[in-house]
Amino acid sequence: MTATAFLAAVIAPAPHAAAVTAPSGKTQYVEAFAEDGTISRAKVPVVNSLSHPGTPQSAAASDGTVTPIVNNGSTGTKLDVVLIGDGYTESQQAQFHADAVKKWQEITSVEPYTTYRNLFNVWAVDAVSHDTGVSGDPDKDVVRDTALGSYFWCDDVERLLCVDTDKVEAYAAKAPQADLVIVVANSSKYGGAGYNDVVSPLGYEGIATVAGGNDRSGQIAVHETGHSLGKLADEYSYDTNGTYTGDEPQQSDITKSTADQLREDHTKWYRWLGRTSPDGGVVGTYEGAGYYPKGLYRPTENSIMRSLGREFNLPSREAMIAGFYRHASPLASSTPTEGVLGHADRVVVDLPVTGTQLRWYVDGHEVRRLRDHTSVRIRGLDLGGPRWRVHHLTAEATDPTPYVLDPELRQELTRSIDWRFTR
Repeated sequence: MTATAFLAAVIAPAPHAAAVTAPSGKTQYVEAFAEDGTISRAKVPVVNSLSHPGTPQSAAASDGTVTPIVNNGSTGTKLDVVLIGDGYTESQQAQFHADAVKKWQEITSVEPYTTYRNLFNVWAVDAVSHDTGVSGDPDKDVVRDTALGSYFWCDDVERLLCVDTDKVEAYAAKAPQADLVIVVANSSKYGGAGYNDVVSPLGYEGIATVAGGNDRSGQIAVHETGHSLGKLADEYSYDTNGTYTGDEPQQSDITKSTADQLREDHTKWYRWLGRTSPDGGVVGTYEGAGYYPKGLYRPTENSIMRSLGREFNLPSREAMIAGFYRHASPLASSTPTEGVLGHADRVVVDLPVTGTQLRWYVDGHEVRRLRDHTSVRIRGLDLGGPRWRVHHLTAEATDPTPYVLDPELRQELTRSIDWRFTR
């Protein structure tokens, strides 16, 4: 039996299999990641049976400290990523910060993160553990007392790195904002997990766990953000699941329709059909997706939503960019919008994405000579009329990326800011 077949046999969701139970009786699905890049799902306990529920939260002075790893601006205009360490003692928090920086570098080496990296803030939250390392590393019977209860061999799958999600929630709440949450475990062992069914009151959707000392685990977080940010489906399948017979899926990267049907009905990724995709090959309809080998199609042969070590395909890249802009803005400014600006004031804006088009309007009329200027002086607007008259100055930014073709999604790529002023 191949490694891929073995992993599928161990954790494939069988229709009549007994659920894995925990002391609370609650279970949840997570994604597991094999060393060969294949991805599958497992049903695991919500409560970590290896954790130490009687151990109080660390009394270390640094516990819960929040450090900005990347600070690109206000949380209101950026997508905020929270990285939380587990298995790092008080004296190892500097190592956690170094591992956190490395994980973010791995994530932003993949498009569209590379192009849009300035839309993000990244926060490191110190979770001080009693023990170094995490349970299940290097051997199955190793148990360590850590802040978040991370452990390998979850559901008896060696590379599946589970975590206590309630403890993660408590630490994530310490950051200024949480749109994405990634747990960085103090381990060099390859592994991770994806909790893409978690919905938090803090606003983030899903948790990814990665090994901080393994240089391939960043791909796990990239895949998981395909679910949380891109609202994408998994594009892999299980041979045992047969043929899909349900309704048309909501996710944008899987469909019941063939390429001809997409083109005829103008649905899903019909605009991308026939184009060369960055993950290799041509966009079409490839059968096998959403856990079913038959009856559902994916856009390309093998994207990162099917196996690790790949790129997002074109329809998924479009969905990711739209997801970025649900949380972040292509336009920001430190110039206050409250009150009324005067003759001597200057308005300054920031365009975090290279190539963004900027237009300026006074009382609804474009001032063409100011196109793409990121700084405008009020006295340079040369308006007539009474000096006490209040005017409106508007900056409008649009990201013209060729990787978004859907007109409705394109609307999210334009934002404006308005100021009042007198001359």
